Amino acid sequence: MQKLLLVTISFLMMGFLAAEPKKKPNIVLLMTDDQGWGQMGYYNHAYLKTPNLDAMAANGLRMDRFYAANAVCSPTRASVLTGRIPQRTGVIDHGFRLRHQEKTLGKALRKVGYATNHIGKWHLDGVGQMGVPILKDDPFGPGTFGFENWLSMTNFYDMDPLMSRNGVFEEFKGDTSDIAVAEAIKYIRAQHKEGRPSLTLIWYPSPHYPCRALPEDKALFENTDLRKPVQSVLAELVAVDRSVGVLRKELRDLGIEKDTILWFCSDNGGYRGHDIEHGMGGLRGAKGDLYEGGIRVPGIIEWPGRIKPRITNFPACTTDIFPTIASILDLPKENLLQPVDGISLVPLFEKDLPKRDKPMAFFQLHGKLQGYIDNDFKIVSLIDKKTNKRIYELYNIAEDRAETKDLAKEMPEKFAALKADFDKLHKSIEASLKGADYPMPPQIKTVRKPDWVNQQQYEKHFEEFEKRREYQGQIKKWRERQKVKVETNKK
Repeated sequence: MQKLLLVTISFLMMGFLAAEPKKKPNIVLLMTDDQGWGQMGYYNHAYLKTPNLDAMAANGLRMDRFYAANAVCSPTRASVLTGRIPQRTGVIDHGFRLRHQEKTLGKALRKVGYATNHIGKWHLDGVGQMGVPILKDDPFGPGTFGFENWLSMTNFYDMDPLMSRNGVFEEFKGDTSDIAVAEAIKYIRAQHKEGRPSLTLIWYPSPHYPCRALPEDKALFENTDLRKPVQSVLAELVAVDRSVGVLRKELRDLGIEKDTILWFCSDNGGYRGHDIEHGMGGLRGAKGDLYEGGIRVPGIIEWPGRIKPRITNFPACTTDIFPTIASILDLPKENLLQPVDGISLVPLFEKDLPKRDKPMAFFQLHGKLQGYIDNDFKIVSLIDKKTNKRIYELYNIAEDRAETKDLAKEMPEKFAALKADFDKLHKSIEASLKGADYPMPPQIKTVRKPDWVNQQQYEKHFEEFEKRREYQGQIKKWRERQKVKVETNKK
């Protein structure tokens, strides 16, 4: 009887433990702006050292074939939040707005008790030009898409920024990377104290031009043969690397490094005028291209104790971020809008996978440039400038990452099969763009808002903005146009 009682108690305890919910990890998604694939110390850049990112890569999963979902920033950001090829979401190019009908990572994690925080460049509200603080009532700001706290700018910004904390403008001094991580640490620390898991997006504005770096960071490159603009780009990346080191140390000091997922990448390839000699790591093309240099970016996931440290050549993408997190947290399928283009990379945490089940598609310049990657093979499609006709190229990027040899004629059967699959996926994406994925879709418009200087709601801030060098030129031109309009109306 006593043995039976003990056995019964044991089974009850086992059932209780099995029913106990998993501890939700903190999640920090770090994304740089225009960092080239080769601009990492671990790729043996000729000038740039990134000891903290190197340490993160050595302690995590370094993904040597990680892709941004687009060759420019806004679409890639949409892919992170939705797990979908950005053209499905209406963000067909930089400066387009993310549609309200999309289901986002921020909303999904808030439903399961996460504190959600966005810091840095947003660029999903359609506001162009040099970044300005996001207005409190911006219907396409971070708050609309599930972030309960945000310290955000409409677009890229630089040293000593004026930022928007949940709609209230606030001035900061110093490098943007240092500022972003300091603010992220405050938030993570506060949520940890409250016992809440947190999602924090740190979307750096670096090394996007104009690249105003700290003097001490620029000094590291002054005695090199690099051009001044390139020195500034690399100096901004020194600051990014430093901030990653500060963040990782804080997680260890708090004792939560094993309960935190860090995911680092760039939003697209490096800018053509910024370190093209070394920054692409030998890849063809740059930002704005669908060759590897435009979309292959640094990628690292660190989760101590849960990820086996190693290097992988498995093809992965920013569309995989949301599905991976959803898998880790066992989120219901309805939290992601279908169709989802990304896959969960959780199986990759332990071992390499033989192949990727879902190919990746890329579109640029409103579809004039197209790309399609199915494991080792890649189609690049563009408009021939001489004939104005669409042409297709085929590359084996596992063997030829510099894309030097077009195999379309040499491997006609392989090319035909890939193109047929690409055409099928393209039709699905076009249907999504027209609203097919939304229940009872209204008339869907893909809209790019005018630059902030031409939006009436920003005019009341012009006097404050004019005190800042980064905005003076745009406002001066706006005033000149207004003066011309007044004079024309008088006539």
